[in-house]
Amino acid sequence: MRLVFAGTPEVAVPALDALLASDRHEVVAVVTRPDAPAGRGRRLVASPVAQRAEEAGIEVLKPAKPREPDFLARLREIAPDCCPVVAYGALLPKAALEIPAHGWVNLHFSLLPAWRGAAPVQHAILAGDEVTGASTFLIEEGLDSGPVFGVLTEQVRPTDTSGDLLTRLAFAGSGLLLATMDGIEDGTLKAVQQPADGISLAPKINVEDAQLDWSAPALRVDRVVRGCAPAPGAWTLFRGERLKVMSVAPAPDRTGLAPGEIAAAKNSLHVGTGSHAVELLWVQPQGKKPMKAADWARGVRIAAGERLGGA
Repeated sequence: MRLVFAGTPEVAVPALDALLASDRHEVVAVVTRPDAPAGRGRRLVASPVAQRAEEAGIEVLKPAKPREPDFLARLREIAPDCCPVVAYGALLPKAALEIPAHGWVNLHFSLLPAWRGAAPVQHAILAGDEVTGASTFLIEEGLDSGPVFGVLTEQVRPTDTSGDLLTRLAFAGSGLLLATMDGIEDGTLKAVQQPADGISLAPKINVEDAQLDWSAPALRVDRVVRGCAPAPGAWTLFRGERLKVMSVAPAPDRTGLAPGEIAAAKNSLHVGTGSHAVELLWVQPQGKKPMKAADWARGVRIAAGERLGGA
């Protein structure tokens, strides 16, 4: 099939690579989000998908919005058979959905209908799911509601961050997306409607969602830290400034600390929660680089009774 691939971030690149390597399909163009400011200089930088497509010598389309008439006209000229999608980042209008003969097929990182939305991996970790996965489905105008072609499952490991889990799903999912393209092309694969039960939503995690509540149980604190890593990053307040909490370890043997109360030792740093304590492993003070939590604690000279989370 003639394919136009739609995707934007690094997590979409493994799927693009798998399609480029296929001897059954031809990726004739990619659709991605426009160049965005990045780095300290805030210079405009092309998306990872755009950069990979340019390396491969493929046409790159960067509409500000995919309903733009010029973009739709060019897509009609290209006349793709199918448009595989991975984390494109913009809603597709009906006019675009109708162009490819076999539609737009999305690789979504959950077992649909669970975790429909922008942040399925983060929400799976926040909810404590032991198993998640990826699904390929035909895009409709509804939110991740289209019929499903195929799924794969992936174990959620106890120490997984969202970044860890998303990386594994991106590589495993690339094979699922390629197999879906093969099945559509040879007519052996039919999409099945999602069940009406088991629907859950996974809206984008914002900075406010990532603030740690030290009165919550240690298990919840650990999930928020892992679910918000690497972005937007869990955080708390210390002496009125934000402190990013990059990794923690539950410390069930460490009790007697009030929620948010800090206990600093030579080589460790514990904080009380609503249950037992957690050990802070890595933190990032405002305006500084990540560092070991014990090193940070020595530098700021924590006083007895000081707490995280307060002003």
